[in-house]
Amino acid sequence: MGGKHDISRRQFLNYTLTGVGGFMAASMLMPMVRFALDPVLKSTGKQDMVQVVSVDELTKEPQRFDFKINQVDAWYESEESRSAWVFKNGDEIVALSPICKHLGCTVNWNSDPKNPNKFFCPCHYGLYEKDGTNVPGTPPLAPLDHYEQEVKDGFLYLGKAKPKGEG
Repeated sequence: MGGKHDISRRQFLNYTLTGVGGFMAASMLMPMVRFALDPVLKSTGKQDMVQVVSVDELTKEPQRFDFKINQVDAWYESEESRSAWVFKNGDEIVALSPICKHLGCTVNWNSDPKNPNKFFCPCHYGLYEKDGTNVPGTPPLAPLDHYEQEVKDGFLYLGKAKPKGEG
């Protein structure tokens, strides 16, 4: 034989074992790669709105309402508690996150006798106006987040909290 394209038995075994080994390695790695990339490949739809309160219960004074959302974090699904300060400002409904923008403590309405009619953060004496705007000269450097909201069938539904001016 001795032709130009003849391969030796050793080369044939080398090519065959390399191909089989590569196929086996790929078949072992593929599930691991898929497992690692699965959360990235899942579509993240818009967060559902959650019914919080009847619009008839809202007043001009901020009231705290607690609600729960379903949260999906990669493969883990859980129910998370949230809160919102909600009030009417004329015809508009305002829903503010109670999380201070300084260090993440919880703000309360009208809880500091020295600063009436303001949101107060007891951790570092942060202050916010009724509309969620941070008071200059206090630790918070940004206003409170506002919740996405919609009114349907006489009920207020809240979505994701976003910085003021977004969305």
